[in-house]
Amino acid sequence: MTDKLVLKLTPTQRTILSTLRPHERFGLEILDAIEKCGGKRLGFSALYPNLKKLEEKGFVTSRWEDVPAEDNKARKKFFKITGLGVQSLAKREEFLNAISEWQPSFG
Repeated sequence: MTDKLVLKLTPTQRTILSTLRPHERFGLEILDAIEKCGGKRLGFSALYPNLKKLEEKGFVTSRWEDVPAEDNKARKKFFKITGLGVQSLAKREEFLNAISEWQPSFG
């Protein structure tokens, strides 16, 4: 993974990745986690294109599952962060820490 790839993640994509760090979630859970933790409210029209891009970059995987619902089963798509996704969040933190600790050197 190149550092350039990490830096090309949008703030929304980094937020989505962070919601997936502890465990896999389906779309509505991701949106609820972001909103309930004080983040910018996202809609499905922002969430799913970003999840698709994250999956294309190898930061997220997905799977479909039939889950019990009232009177029938519903299909939900679950998303999980990959090792590459975890590394990208760690690299981003390293980058932000390096910036905050940077000192100019005057010769």
